[in-house]
Amino acid sequence: MVLTVYELAALGAAICWALTGLMVAPPLQRLGTFAFNCYRQVFTALVLVLIVGFSGAWHGITVAQVWPLVLSGLVGIFLGDTVLFASISRLGPRRGGALYALNAPMAAVLGWAFLGESLSAPAWLGVFLCAAGVSLAVLGRPGKSGSHSFEAVSGSVGLAVLLGLVAALLQAVGSLIARPVMEQGVDPLAASLIRVSMAAVCLSVLVALPIRQVKPQGKLDLRLFALLAGSGILAMAIGMSLLLFALQGGKVGIVSTLSALSPVFILPGLWIVTGARPSATSWLGAAIAVTGMALIFLR
Repeated sequence: MVLTVYELAALGAAICWALTGLMVAPPLQRLGTFAFNCYRQVFTALVLVLIVGFSGAWHGITVAQVWPLVLSGLVGIFLGDTVLFASISRLGPRRGGALYALNAPMAAVLGWAFLGESLSAPAWLGVFLCAAGVSLAVLGRPGKSGSHSFEAVSGSVGLAVLLGLVAALLQAVGSLIARPVMEQGVDPLAASLIRVSMAAVCLSVLVALPIRQVKPQGKLDLRLFALLAGSGILAMAIGMSLLLFALQGGKVGIVSTLSALSPVFILPGLWIVTGARPSATSWLGAAIAVTGMALIFLR
């Protein structure tokens, strides 16, 4: 079983997003979905401007390549991340991540339907085993960590589940839009800057509107800013760039599947943060997901 550099990049993105899932809960709960995502994207865009500006990664990008990335940022980050955080704020990072992981089979089907990507029978089985395993791992019993605030459920569960599914679909569509452009060799950091900047502009306009629901729900102190900034750099500057690099040479379905394993990687992190071991159901789901990975690599 040989892992290509693109598959390793997708796994790296999953690890980044797993760590991010443990960081976003406190500032998300304090600020609210829209303000949190706005501050996060604006900060990340500024960091990427510095990186891309000093590295010269923007050289060679054409206008024809910019517009699909703008659209990908609008769909996958502005809409997708906002809906995802709305789901996480209601279900917590473990359950919200489970629903978001369903972007893997969605992306595989979309890649097959619209990009003509072919997957072998074992690879298809691996895609769905990954999705099933992730879902079992994070939707099963929480175990001894069930009393922690990360496991709290608020509001309508049905609405939260719907939001998670919509977020997964938006992420899959965003990857689908970016895939043809990334195949042309666009620098991943420059592509991330375009996508994140689009989301930052849209969110800034939204938060500036005289609508109470989109305004900050609380104050941003130094600790929460550190978590917000760290999650932005880890998820968007590093994780998203790894995902876009993976899309340069990997198939949408496989890349999305591997990057969707973050809820499996989050289990050890939850154990450390909460001090409570996840349930046997959660670990069984992780084992099924790893089996799915093996089938994808053996395609």
